[in-house]
Amino acid sequence: MTDYTAKLSGLRHLSPSERFANICKASGIEQTELTALSDASALPMPLADGMIENVIGHFELPLGIATNFVVNGKDYLIPMAVEEPSVVAAASYMAKIVGENGGFHAVASPPIMRAQIQLIGMNDPHGVRQKLLMARDEIIALANSKDKILIDLGGGCRDIEVQIFENTRIGHMVVLHLLVDVRDAMGANTVNTMAEMVAPLAARIADSETRLRILSNLADRRTVSVHAEIKAESLATKDYDGDRIARGIVEACTLAEIDPYRAATHNKGIMNGIDPVVLATGNDWRAVEAGAHAWAAKDGRYTSLTRWEVNKKGNLLGSIDLPMPVGIVGGATKTHPAAQAALKLMRIQSASELGEVIAAVGLAQNMAALRALSSEGIQRGHMALHARNIAIAAGATGPDVDRIAKDMARSGSVSVDEAKTLLNET
Repeated sequence: MTDYTAKLSGLRHLSPSERFANICKASGIEQTELTALSDASALPMPLADGMIENVIGHFELPLGIATNFVVNGKDYLIPMAVEEPSVVAAASYMAKIVGENGGFHAVASPPIMRAQIQLIGMNDPHGVRQKLLMARDEIIALANSKDKILIDLGGGCRDIEVQIFENTRIGHMVVLHLLVDVRDAMGANTVNTMAEMVAPLAARIADSETRLRILSNLADRRTVSVHAEIKAESLATKDYDGDRIARGIVEACTLAEIDPYRAATHNKGIMNGIDPVVLATGNDWRAVEAGAHAWAAKDGRYTSLTRWEVNKKGNLLGSIDLPMPVGIVGGATKTHPAAQAALKLMRIQSASELGEVIAAVGLAQNMAALRALSSEGIQRGHMALHARNIAIAAGATGPDVDRIAKDMARSGSVSVDEAKTLLNET
């Protein structure tokens, strides 16, 4: 087995099969163990039929590998399932720059998920809260009474919280929260089961009725924080010096901090990096999206998920904090062969580690977007990578795809009409 390295270059000049061989060599993993990442039939129809309802086939996305990532001193080759050009290339390039400056540094909080039990029909919401808090130990014991495996792994219900909502349009409401350490699972099934189990007890204690009994996708107790420090000279382009790029990144981020119209696009770019890794590993990208955007508005105003600053040394500092409810056991992570292969390629050992890596990709993607926006603009690089799609849409096949894409990128005219003109010239 060779030493694992994420530092690869020139992959774009290779064929898909050659890229796959190089990725396997760089990871030290036999090709047979990662076949599911390159095999169109990785998900057999009987297995797909068991995963969701009314199955008639598969819907596939391209799966690329982001290179150059170093997180907490460890190299990662990161699978990303995404249809948008430039995402994988941009993340890889920014990871290379960050890697040359010490890499990404990440820390994850304990994997605490939150279940909610809605209680209605009381006249004394503050009294109900006190009764529930007094019964804390009984509630926790009941919640932990059925999942012996989780308890043996060191997880389980850790605490409770009680929220009061007075005078809603349906009267007083109290919501009991179960705070559950779900270990390496995403945790939805675990916390939902606990909420269902505890609900009758909560109703008796509160002398109230229960309604909703379900997890919250605002996983604010299960967060990841990632930061990186980059020397200004590492950011320089042929047209702009590094100090100018660093200032531009800070200025662009500042608009996202104060303006929700910009913040929505800014954060979408972050999720361009996050969602493809979540998807490739068989996790619930919709839950991660919901939690991220709720987190961005947690202080009452929708704002940026990242912060960029320049320190006294003139270095650029970037950071991201957001909930990251992902798992490596249960669900599609253990059902889908490609998801299993993705985790194997990354050498992921825990759900917290996976969350740290995913958040690092989000920060890299944001850095790439702000670097482009603060210099030549987003379209120049994006359209050059998008040119292949345009060439295919115009009817190009085989070697003509690359030839036409390169000609359009070189001229700066990327359109279906231009591609058709170039195709007709052959």
